[in-house]
This record gives sequence, C-alpha cells and structure tokens, in this order.
Amino acid sequence: MGLQVDVRKLDLFNQMAKEGSGTVADHLGQLTGLPASVHTSQINFLDVADVATHIGDDRQVGIYVELTEPPYGYVLFMLDPADSKRLASAMMGGMGDPSEGEGFSDMERSAMGEIGNIMTSAFIDGWANVLDTTIDMGTPNFVLGPAGGIIEKMGGWPDSELVFVIDSQITVEDGDFGMTVYTFPELEDLVALIQGIDLDTDVAADTQADDLV
Repeated sequence: MGLQVDVRKLDLFNQMAKEGSGTVADHLGQLTGLPASVHTSQINFLDVADVATHIGDDRQVGIYVELTEPPYGYVLFMLDPADSKRLASAMMGGMGDPSEGEGFSDMERSAMGEIGNIMTSAFIDGWANVLDTTIDMGTPNFVLGPAGGIIEKMGGWPDSELVFVIDSQITVEDGDFGMTVYTFPELEDLVALIQGIDLDTDVAADTQADDLV
C-alpha cells in the first residue's frame, strides 16, 4: 500500500490534531480545576532519528498509552517533572502533600496516570469522531527518567520511519508548562484512516469532546 495522501485530507488531519490538543487543555481544566488553554506551535511528521534528537535525554515524566485499534502504536505525553507534580497536586485536590525530592509518591503516580488516561481519551476520541471509527486504548503507564529510557520502557523505537509530533504549550491560571505529544502509529494504518476522511467534515465540531462527569 502506498503512503500518498490527498493534501486536502492531510490538512484536515492537521486541523484534527490541533483541535485534539485544545480538547486536552479543556479536560485538564475540568480535571484539575485550573482553567487551561493551549497553543499548538508545530505539527510535524519527523524521521525517527530526528525524533530521538527532538526528545533528547533530559529527565522527564512520560505517560504512554498503547492504541489497540488502528492506527495502533502509542501515544506519548512528555512533561517536565516539576510541572507533573503541579498537575498531580491539583488533581489530588489537597488530599495529599506533594512528595519531597525528585521522586513521585504512589498517589502522585496514580494521579498522573488518571490525567494521562483523560488526556489520551480527549485526544483520541476526537480523532475517532473525525475518522468515523473507534480507537480503543490500553492502560496509561507512568515513567520517570531520562527521555531515551522512557522510549525503551514503551517498547523501543517503532519500525515505522516517521513519527507524528505535536508541540503544545498549555497555559494554566498560575503559569505555563510545556507538554509534547508524540504519536507512534503504524503508518499504513494511519494513512488508510486519513484517506477515509470526508472532505466535508467539520473538524471542530467532530473533535468537540463531551464534558467530564
């Protein structure tokens, strides 16, 4: 199967990714009580070698989720540890004091896992709506350490030559934090889904996620 895609459908896919990032910010706001907005600065298909450089090897928090339906692969959120502690504290709502030092308590890890679950659902559900399909996913996994080690924990670099990367800056009421979303899809499955996008699709409407309950 070829990997050529109608440029109009690729543009809709890019719109979908941006809308998905906005939905993540909306859900983070509902989840943590911190009003949030998002600025998506860049969306790229990058060679795996370039992604390795992009990720670097700084100490990060990684939350990854396996997609168990097309386009398969993984979604990986990378955050600064200090920002992750802020999110976990907001998620816990004062139920536990932030842990001391650079590590994360079991409660903080659980809170970040739940945040990862909500972020991935918000991101992927909008895709599924636009692509007129379902995309089931596994349980979020929390990893703390050098960024390269997070990839190894996820199962190593994919066989695909390209990785879909979204750089997003989330703004909350008491400051900013950086979050990068990496998707590691099976390229042929992803292209097949993109080729099936209806050119008349209203991306903004289809990616609008329901409020959390």
